[in-house]
Amino acid sequence: MDINQLHDDWIAKGNKVTDLLNKKIALNEEYNAKFANMSDDEKAVFKDKMKNAAKDYQDAIDARDFAKQTLEDARATEKPTDLKPVEKKKSDKELAKEITDKFVSDLKNIATSGKMPDGTKITGDDTDAGLTIPEDVQTAIHTLMRQFASLANLVNIEKVTTPRGSRVYEKLSDITPLANLDDETAQIGNIDEPKLTLVKYVIHRYAGITTATNTLLADTSANIISWLENWAAKKDVVTRNQAILAVMGKVPAKPTITKFDDIKDLQNNTLDPAIIATSSYVTNQSGFNILSKMKDAEGRYMIQQDVTNPETYRIGGHAVTVVADKWLPDVNGAHPLYFGDLKQGITLYDRQSMSITPTNIGGGAFETDTTKIRFIDRFDVELIDEGAFAAASFKTVADQKPNTSDAKA
Repeated sequence: MDINQLHDDWIAKGNKVTDLLNKKIALNEEYNAKFANMSDDEKAVFKDKMKNAAKDYQDAIDARDFAKQTLEDARATEKPTDLKPVEKKKSDKELAKEITDKFVSDLKNIATSGKMPDGTKITGDDTDAGLTIPEDVQTAIHTLMRQFASLANLVNIEKVTTPRGSRVYEKLSDITPLANLDDETAQIGNIDEPKLTLVKYVIHRYAGITTATNTLLADTSANIISWLENWAAKKDVVTRNQAILAVMGKVPAKPTITKFDDIKDLQNNTLDPAIIATSSYVTNQSGFNILSKMKDAEGRYMIQQDVTNPETYRIGGHAVTVVADKWLPDVNGAHPLYFGDLKQGITLYDRQSMSITPTNIGGGAFETDTTKIRFIDRFDVELIDEGAFAAASFKTVADQKPNTSDAKA
């Protein structure tokens, strides 16, 4: 028998020892319990049973010990060459590289063969076929997205694993404090009923196609992944920005801003004070150009550069995010201006199941000897609390008037 069989034999004989010991103990207990009412003949029969049980128990012990010695002798004489080498556990980095390399390999094979890894042929109208982008590549894409003026940084992001669902929210402005119970003997009472809002989300598919040269797909895995990450990140930023801006536009507009103090009113007297501290501004490039020239009563520009980051601008200590006019256009000649905490007001439900599908046949790829690559992302954006930010607009904004008494002095 081999080592494994000898080990199993030892275990089996050990179990038999345990069973016979229990049998021996049970006979002794039964004998003691019935002793007073048993005849001499019955006592003699019981003693024979107990004697046989004791012998069986001792024989089992001897058999178990012999099996153990046999196993130990076999282990001692076993040749080291017969032992299987212990497989080295791969690091997370090595596993990630293997998955990425496999992804690139499948990508190249699909592009050249027009078939999925399982052999399924991809047709021009096949909408389900695709390679799921590895987690490490998706992480790199999302990291790049944050560098491309993404509005997703301003809103709340929740990762979801289902195509649809719902959430219950309590608006920040509706939250009330707990009762103060300094008296240790006081009874804790019920709190007022919270004002809850049910928000449903449905994950949408956002897709696009780009053309890649066959030279690119013949390149190294690192270059292919780098190209894919940059292309997907830029596309995704624009797509998500557009969806976020569409939800921002659902908030009722406030009165038109015409002077410096109107912006102060928007900042100080529009939202709940609990939200103001975490709020920021959003406008388009044309609007930022006007705001950047506006001056206060002392002739200082209203928009100031952040001393810790010259690329960041602030109004009254609140950051200003600038969006290209192309994506946040003027409305009837008026520039948009949002102020508030978008993380409290908007949630982006991120399915995070990006996929790509290449083909060298469909979409005109065959005629041009190129490869078409389709990218699909899945997410949804919903308005959670319309009271968490305010919308305003302006065309021109007058400077703050100088203080007359100061001017005369």
